[in-house]
Amino acid sequence: MWWGTKVEDYRREIRDFAERVVAPAGDRMDESGLFEPELLGELRRRQLLCLLCPVEYGGPGYDTLTYAVAVEELSRVCGSTGITVAAANSLGVYPVALFGTPAQREAVLPGTASHGHIISFGLTEPDAGSDAGGTKTTAVRDGDGWLINGSKCFITNPHLAEWIIATAVTRPGQGARGISSFLFHKDTPGFSVGKKENKMGLRGSDTATLHFDSMRLPPDALLGPEGEGFKQFMKTLDGGRISIGAMALGLAQGAYEIAARYARTRRQFGQPIADFQAVQWKLADMGTQIEAARHLVYHSAYLKDRGEPFAKQSAMAKLYASEVGRFCTYQAIQVLGGAGYMSAHRVERHFRDVKLCEIGEGTSEIQRIVIARHILREFEVAVEAAPHAARVSA
Repeated sequence: MWWGTKVEDYRREIRDFAERVVAPAGDRMDESGLFEPELLGELRRRQLLCLLCPVEYGGPGYDTLTYAVAVEELSRVCGSTGITVAAANSLGVYPVALFGTPAQREAVLPGTASHGHIISFGLTEPDAGSDAGGTKTTAVRDGDGWLINGSKCFITNPHLAEWIIATAVTRPGQGARGISSFLFHKDTPGFSVGKKENKMGLRGSDTATLHFDSMRLPPDALLGPEGEGFKQFMKTLDGGRISIGAMALGLAQGAYEIAARYARTRRQFGQPIADFQAVQWKLADMGTQIEAARHLVYHSAYLKDRGEPFAKQSAMAKLYASEVGRFCTYQAIQVLGGAGYMSAHRVERHFRDVKLCEIGEGTSEIQRIVIARHILREFEVAVEAAPHAARVSA
């Protein structure tokens, strides 16, 4: 394994915790629809909510690859836990560490490290989903500060959060260049969180609407320069797609392992169903696709850690891993048959949970657009560098 023994040692540590603590909590949370405070406390104690927090602020400062492995292993037994950890890190800690002023980082990041404070990221709106540039929430100058009005929907972790990042239009009529980001505390007057959404999958995770009703913010609430919000969340989503890829990978791995174990013990026609070629081919396809997805996810994390361009690779990883997750969870139910349709074996929960991975942080359709643009741009550069060779090859 090119990613080394250090990462595998950490995988074993997280897997042990996941199987002992997270898995049984995941079963209960799927029933209750609520994230258990006791589990949240365990995540905080292990600094899993601040894996990407830099060491200088008290965080563990893990690289992206190690972080992706943690999300993968948690998701292997509970998607709700996987997405809670993923959003807290890639959509919370990461943009504050990357775009925040020194004062903002000092105000927010030590609390994420020492107390597990969660930062929730508000981007999606009723009329601005895939078209994130169509943000309608407004931020109007009010004295030397800002007055915010609008709403965000389908936001992860807002009830659990201590801090909120939200985008708003500060320069009307300028499109994506008129969007800015703001960082503020949950107790800010004029801010409120709606009721928790009742979802098909990831039922334990906290998803709700954010409301801004003449919320006043000081000038230093701007996260980075005014008008840079669109660029910031595009960079944030590039990294977040690695998280979603890792989450889908973990759900696929969990379903695959359940199916393989079941196939060895379930007997039909006088023999284990694992002896039947139809089942063997399902397991072979699942195992092969999971390995391919793992390499895509880990490679995009590796590129990000090296400071190399990774946006195309993270989109590929997210696209492929999420569709592999759908395939593997579906096939796992088919291997288990009627038992797979019941909740006892968890594969039906994995099947419901993984669907979000084809939607969140850019749908599969958007990922294909992103990937195609990168490919065509690379081809244009190649043609400009060697026009004669391009004509000959054509």
